[in-house]
Amino acid sequence: MSTHTCAEPQVLGLQDRLWTAVTDRDEHAAAAVVLAALDDGIGAESALMDVIAPVQARVGLEWAANRLSVAQEHAASAIAERVIAALAHHPSVRTAPRLGRVTVACVDQEWHVLPARLLAEVLTLRGWQVDFLGAQVPTPHLIGHLHNNGADVVALSSSIPTRLPAAHAAITACQAVGVPVLAGGAAFGPDGRHALRLGADAWEPDARSAARRIADGIPVPVPAAGKQQTDDLPHLGDQEYTLVVRSRPQLVREVLAQLESRFPAAAAYTDQQREHTAQDIAHIVDHLGVALYMDDDELFTGFLVWTAGILDARRVPAASLKPVLDVLGTELKDFPRSTRLLDRAGLVLDALLATTGSRPRSLG
Repeated sequence: MSTHTCAEPQVLGLQDRLWTAVTDRDEHAAAAVVLAALDDGIGAESALMDVIAPVQARVGLEWAANRLSVAQEHAASAIAERVIAALAHHPSVRTAPRLGRVTVACVDQEWHVLPARLLAEVLTLRGWQVDFLGAQVPTPHLIGHLHNNGADVVALSSSIPTRLPAAHAAITACQAVGVPVLAGGAAFGPDGRHALRLGADAWEPDARSAARRIADGIPVPVPAAGKQQTDDLPHLGDQEYTLVVRSRPQLVREVLAQLESRFPAAAAYTDQQREHTAQDIAHIVDHLGVALYMDDDELFTGFLVWTAGILDARRVPAASLKPVLDVLGTELKDFPRSTRLLDRAGLVLDALLATTGSRPRSLG
């Protein structure tokens, strides 16, 4: 296998050609770009991390900016996965396993599989025996796999912060059977603070650094008998997280019901507009829930700032988020931590609106 890493101009040229192929939804052209690069001597790891990964990151940014539709983003992601599979089966990149065994999996309910797939391929290229379990792996199934096959390390991937409670359960369960956990993915924060808060044995920001950390060795955890969620997160004892999550359907209905009085135009929403609005409200409640779980204001305020940018790109003023926060604040007035989070989010949103001058409009 070649270890050559191409120079920056060559990388940028490959990225541009791959971008054109994936946005044209041309799987064969996309595969041809990468496979030809392998034939020309680019290292397989460089093809993965310097060509495919940046193009996929660009796909996400272009979707957020409303320059790619959801369907286009999904098509591009599907093509990327198939190109990685083609690369993995190219004769020049076959690597016999000579190191230990690593299980790579996405946490339960996490469908963003590409970061985990990139790590699995990098580890394979470096000589590890990898069990890649793919997207949305329920924790009991993950533990069953470990019992049946063993592993030196479990690498858990999560991209969406609302999956952090599921990640916590998986981390605790893996450690209970004596397997260390390396966490990775955007859900754990840019500095990995959420991974460490949830008790992960290690965190790394990308596949290359994760592979190095695994090679350096991660100590086997000492199982803690009867460990509970509140051992890592004692604030969960107030039950706010549980009560808010259980109330999600009622909260969404109440916000929708009150929107009409706050926005008269809401009475004329189409069914599709109401459905989109309900989905947006549900996402807000979900992120409020995970912020309660982690007791981290930034998880909620950061999501609202991101959402404001998404709405703005779609010509929906961010001020449309204000009534949602107001209604939730009224409904959750007896919950101290929820009140703190909503008040803080309101201040952040007010500051944002002061710089944009946007006026209220529907979320849908």
